[in-house]
Amino acid sequence: MKTLLLNPATDPEALPRAAELLRSGELVAFPTETVYGLGGCVFNAEAIARIFAVKGRPADNPLIVHIAAPEQAAQVAAELPPTYWLLAEHFFPGPLTVVLRRHPAVPPIVSGGLDTVALRMPRHPIALELIRLTGEPLAAPSANRSGRPSPTCAAHVLEDLDGAIAAVVDGGACEIGLESTVVNLLSSPPVILRPGAITAEQLARVLGEPVTYWQGEELAATPSPGMKYRHYAPNARVLLVFSWEELQHVLRTEPLTSSIVLAPEAAPFPLKLPLRPLRAETLYAEFRAADRAGIRSIVVVCTPEVQRNAALMDRLRKAAAARPEEQP
Repeated sequence: MKTLLLNPATDPEALPRAAELLRSGELVAFPTETVYGLGGCVFNAEAIARIFAVKGRPADNPLIVHIAAPEQAAQVAAELPPTYWLLAEHFFPGPLTVVLRRHPAVPPIVSGGLDTVALRMPRHPIALELIRLTGEPLAAPSANRSGRPSPTCAAHVLEDLDGAIAAVVDGGACEIGLESTVVNLLSSPPVILRPGAITAEQLARVLGEPVTYWQGEELAATPSPGMKYRHYAPNARVLLVFSWEELQHVLRTEPLTSSIVLAPEAAPFPLKLPLRPLRAETLYAEFRAADRAGIRSIVVVCTPEVQRNAALMDRLRKAAAARPEEQP
């Protein structure tokens, strides 16, 4: 089937049509402030199974449930502790996902078979209105093939999923461009499982207790996406360097052909390779543009400014991780 491209800016029936498709069990991609999500009605186990199949996503990699109001969390979480309401008051709608106990009404497939559920209230008006019109929360991972860079515009979704899903709602480019912060409220103290735009320091100030980052210990089951598998990666090899001096060394010693450099600032010396801007909000777009251009290597200069951005460094490190066939 041909994937419909629906644009609410030019068609007043775009969102009602998208909601109708979702209620009928179809999959619809839609914009959020972070990346585009691939939505299915959360209580429709068959639709959720198709999300995993379309993406090629491992069955133990849980999905995030999107709600349109803080109170709607009661439909998908077994209980809403005081910490939930405190964070919802300060950060909803916004790029924050919380992990709670899963409500029995939510199919286990949504959470990779775990008894937890990850949920958030997106800030994008199109996403909120689509959830309201559909009449129930939407389970929605990023709208891309598993492992690929997440989509930050409708064209990226179509690059990966055209013909495999019913529709894409076009809301333009995403504001933030990196996935949401995921915090586990079932641990004490709360733990950030995936860094995002909302930091541990911001969460700690609101909660009045320390919030730590997950340190990467092996987990048999992971309650959050982005923890276990190679993610966010272009076809090109991604090589991280941590200073301009290290870049000079790499350029002298590595046989870099068909390569580009991503950096947050101009190089302090002449570069023979093309230099592209390194920004969180355009990282995935740069990865996808490199793939379209047939680039074989992307060298990323992780200056101190970049290293202080936990979310950006998390995505860069995962993109640079060895492909499965390269593992020893």
